[in-house]
Amino acid sequence: MSESIQEASSQGKQGTMEDKVRDSIVAIQKKSSLVPQVGIILGSGLGDFTNHITQATSIPYRDIPFFPKLSAAGHAGELILGHFGQIPIVAMRGRAHLYEGHDPLWATYGVRVMKALGIETLIVSNAAGGLNPRFSVGDVVLIDSHIDLMFRSGLKSNHSETEVADMGIAQRFGNTYDESLIIAALNAAQESRVAISRGTYLATLGPTYETRAEYRAFRMLGADMVGMSTVPETILAAALKLRVLAFSVITNVAAPDITTATSHDEVLVGAATAQKKLVTLLDCLFSKWSA
Repeated sequence: MSESIQEASSQGKQGTMEDKVRDSIVAIQKKSSLVPQVGIILGSGLGDFTNHITQATSIPYRDIPFFPKLSAAGHAGELILGHFGQIPIVAMRGRAHLYEGHDPLWATYGVRVMKALGIETLIVSNAAGGLNPRFSVGDVVLIDSHIDLMFRSGLKSNHSETEVADMGIAQRFGNTYDESLIIAALNAAQESRVAISRGTYLATLGPTYETRAEYRAFRMLGADMVGMSTVPETILAAALKLRVLAFSVITNVAAPDITTATSHDEVLVGAATAQKKLVTLLDCLFSKWSA
């Protein structure tokens, strides 16, 4: 079964979400018996992080039942199981975006699968445009809150009543992002001498980049960076009782008073600049967990 969920549905594949996740787990465990503690979702241009995973097993999404197909540049579409330092992890090298036409239920499907594999903590990364004038290309920013302008981030009837209630609580009380993990990451950054900030991420549906007027409006709303992902995944993760830590890497900086164009190639170059910082930071953070 290598088709996307959309194709599977059109061909009459039946079963509950639990059945589908179970099918995915069976396929994964035929390749690796690892029980990961941490799941990582790697955003645009950040896939080379997986080069630092040891004893790695790579499984293309196409070989995992019900995983969606990817079309965005910089997203390889592989599930990697192995170790980062001493910590067993599972990493998604690429994510499905809502702007690719995926339903939120399936754009976030990998979170459910990683939870079923055994993770207790989810780390999410993305490439984002910097709205805060203090930010520069290559900066790493901890997400401590978000503004959801996607308007379709997983609160759907396909979820159980318990999940919907938990998602609402996560949104209402702003506890999607684990404060203890944020503090631990800030301490790790100080110890490893990686300069990071913390800020608010604003999510739009995309796939178009923002206008100058939108940059100004988003900044007035209190956003520090803007992107087209992450929020559906982190809301679901919080509902599934996972601890969530999220990072943006600043790949371009908004110039609301200057006519400029942002390209995806520029985003990928900016992500590569920040990737070494993120690896150093996570290496220090994970070493504390395994000590």
